[in-house]
Amino acid sequence: MSVAAHRRIAITGLGAVSAFGLGAEPLWHGLREGRSGIARLRHADAERLRVRVAAQVPADYDAAAHFDERMLPMLDRTSQFALLAAREAIRQSGIEFARDGLNRRTAVVIGSGIGGETTLDEQYKRLYAENSSRVHPLTIVRSMMNAPASQISMAHELHGPAFVVASACASSNHAIAQAVLMLRAGLADAAVVGGTDSCLNYGTLRAWEAMRVLADDTCRPFSVNRRGLVLGEGAGVFVLEAMDLAQARGAQILAEFGGSGMSADAGDIVAPDPNGAAAAIAGALADAGLAPGDVDYINAHGTATQANDITETRAIRQIFGSAAERLAVSSTKSMHGHAMGASGALELVAVVQALREGVVPPTANLDVVDPACDLDYVPNVARVMPVRAALSNSFAFGGLNAVLALKRAP
Repeated sequence: MSVAAHRRIAITGLGAVSAFGLGAEPLWHGLREGRSGIARLRHADAERLRVRVAAQVPADYDAAAHFDERMLPMLDRTSQFALLAAREAIRQSGIEFARDGLNRRTAVVIGSGIGGETTLDEQYKRLYAENSSRVHPLTIVRSMMNAPASQISMAHELHGPAFVVASACASSNHAIAQAVLMLRAGLADAAVVGGTDSCLNYGTLRAWEAMRVLADDTCRPFSVNRRGLVLGEGAGVFVLEAMDLAQARGAQILAEFGGSGMSADAGDIVAPDPNGAAAAIAGALADAGLAPGDVDYINAHGTATQANDITETRAIRQIFGSAAERLAVSSTKSMHGHAMGASGALELVAVVQALREGVVPPTANLDVVDPACDLDYVPNVARVMPVRAALSNSFAFGGLNAVLALKRAP
């Protein structure tokens, strides 16, 4: 194995936009306190929907307060969130790309499950419902999948590899894994990575309703009375750097990226397979050089659908064996909702903070545990405990799995 393959990777910045507001700290405080960001859906057509709950960015969010009026027409909500989270992550990292000679050595890799769907929904409404003969001239540049990565690269003058990864709700984890592989291979020395999605528009909500996997009250992962997932929106972005370079410039290391595991079920388009999930978990442990007993916490995919929660439990037990008995496992989707391609990034914020503070966020709304889900899911109240290493699971429709392993900062 090459020397580059052993290159250690530091996380030096993180940023978020979520149902708890703008910033990684509001997100973490909400999760640590076990508060739910799920509330009644704010949408002009909400009364036409059967499911009227979601984890939305707060109503006082005003894009015009954060972006120049000349830029706003080019930015779908998905790109806005990505840009805001990236600003925060870059600011926290203290990195100055030009000063540090990294403009051409920094990658931008963003995950998004659905892209600029809000823009498309708005413009299709003009065409088909309002019989307009015209759409907004910037519809394509607003809605194209690569827009968030392109906008971040332009905003910060980053000339390294830049692209978007789309693998439904595993998009963030796949994007982060790809960036790490580029850093290890020496194709870049730093990366701005994460995920973003905002698809709480009428057309998408109706499509999700048709699948009959949405809860109409709240999200209860691993509960015997769980009713399905609750959609959310937001973004999570991180600055990754080669460990030696980050240490040389005196950066604060928030956590160390250990490894990743990726797999495909190659089975059903929606039904999860515990063997596929287990393969990704095993791959992440192997890549990070971790034994099952080294891991203290798993941030579960935990969607609160009937099939997923049982399948994930089986996959964890398959890989961890007897070590599963001492694991803390929680699903923060119970609080920030299922933000599609952004979910893995929001969850990784929780993992980084759990490692830093020695606090595991709870699974909210967990009253009576499903007997088929027999792990320690940290019900309702955060737990103070040392966390040496942790995993973050993402298992997507299409049978696409991506698991990330993090270690406490050196």
